[in-house]
Amino acid sequence: MWLDRVKSVYGDDLEITWKNFSLEQVNSKEGPEWKSWEQGDPTERRSLLSQMAAEAARRQGPELYEKFHLALLTARHGGDDRIALNEEEPLIELAEAVGLDVGRFREDLKDRELAGIIGRDHEEAAAEGIFGTPTFQFENGTFAYIKTFIPPEADSVAAFEHFTAMMGSRSYIGEIKRPQPPWPKGALK
Repeated sequence: MWLDRVKSVYGDDLEITWKNFSLEQVNSKEGPEWKSWEQGDPTERRSLLSQMAAEAARRQGPELYEKFHLALLTARHGGDDRIALNEEEPLIELAEAVGLDVGRFREDLKDRELAGIIGRDHEEAAAEGIFGTPTFQFENGTFAYIKTFIPPEADSVAAFEHFTAMMGSRSYIGEIKRPQPPWPKGALK
């Protein structure tokens, strides 16, 4: 995936801290008191179970979390056969594939405290004005959302550097949009 490619070049000079954000919550028509992470069975939510799975993986250490998170992103966005985010078995298969303790993973996946972590992350982000993913926070405290396809592998680092150069240090730039919704002609060649 894009940021994994960038991280492989930057190494320890790039810190990525993944936080949860619920698009189901932000797009809900249920009203402000309704919280997607408090709604019973996580398999009935669009992506809550996958977020809980990532948090369950995080409990097994940062290296295994990174492996699981990358595998999840790749399984969801890396091809035509997209993993369901609300089904347990595909998530368990990913956990096994990256070397997680699957027994522990299954147990942790049942822990509703994970949903609480997701809720706290979401509410902290929403309080900052975040409305979508991916949103980046830069060293100077500013945020920027980017809507993009995954850049070609050869352009991954340059795309990241151009984005961060423009949005990371120029807080006077509020929004850039192309006039051809939803994507410009020829974007997928």
